[in-house]
Amino acid sequence: MNRKLGWFLGAGLLVALILAGVVSNFASRSPDGLDAAALQGCTVDDHGTITGGQCMAQQEQDHQLKDGPLADYGVRGLNPRFSTGVAGVIGVLITFGIGAGMFWLVRRRGKGQTEEREDATVAGTGGV
Repeated sequence: MNRKLGWFLGAGLLVALILAGVVSNFASRSPDGLDAAALQGCTVDDHGTITGGQCMAQQEQDHQLKDGPLADYGVRGLNPRFSTGVAGVIGVLITFGIGAGMFWLVRRRGKGQTEEREDATVAGTGGV
C-alpha cells in the first residue's frame, strides 16, 4: 500500500469515527420516517404508546437481539449520553475491520492467480 492511500484511508476512518462518536449524539430523538409511516392510522399519547386506531405498528414485535450489548443504538450499562457515540465507534471499527479483511483476502487471492499466470507464461505454456 502506498503512502497516499494509507493517509486517505486513515483520514476517512478518522472522519467516520468522529461522526459516529460525536455527531451521533446530536441526532434527532423523534421517530424517523419508517416509524411515522408505521403509526399512520393510529392515535398515540405523549409517550408514543398506541391508544387507538389500526396501524402497521400494532404488529411490531421485539427482535431476537433486543437484549444484545449494542441493542437500540447504544451500549448497555453506559451513561445514555455517551452510549450512542460508543456504539457508533464500535460499529465503525467492526465495519472497517470486516471491509479491510475482505479486501486483504481478495488481494491475496488475486496475487496467487497472477503469479500462476506469470509462471505459466515463463514456462512457455502461454498462461492457458
